[in-house]
Amino acid sequence: MAQRSGPERRGGLVLAGVDGSPTSVRAGAYAAGLARRQGAEFLVVYVASRPALASMSPEASQVAEEAVEQTIAELRDGVESAAAWAGIAVRFLAVRGDPYTEICRIAAAERADVVVVGASTHAGHRWVGSLAVRLVKAGRWPVTVVP
Repeated sequence: MAQRSGPERRGGLVLAGVDGSPTSVRAGAYAAGLARRQGAEFLVVYVASRPALASMSPEASQVAEEAVEQTIAELRDGVESAAAWAGIAVRFLAVRGDPYTEICRIAAAERADVVVVGASTHAGHRWVGSLAVRLVKAGRWPVTVVP
């Protein structure tokens, strides 16, 4: 399937934020189906955040970097394999930084029509706000939160 860009896109752009968690994997699958049904481009974004302990020593930093690179490679392979099985085209983008900031930046730059993320399973997010809640509150795109 050929990639479309700009105003020629028939069904827009569906952006899915994934991190390898079960809810984000379900969000990716949901987003893939949405993109396929709407004839939209499909963009999967993984945002690696720097572990706080990695800055303590060069060795810890290197180990953390290797782990991030391995996670990126595994996610990319999984996303591309699943998309091929489903018969849809996908772009995979891995960036570093704060997940909320980076997903907002990419969604704006790519002119996303919808953002799909998984629900947080961390109890603390009920008080400080999860990525999904922050994206919904931003009100810049329709946001689907997949449990």
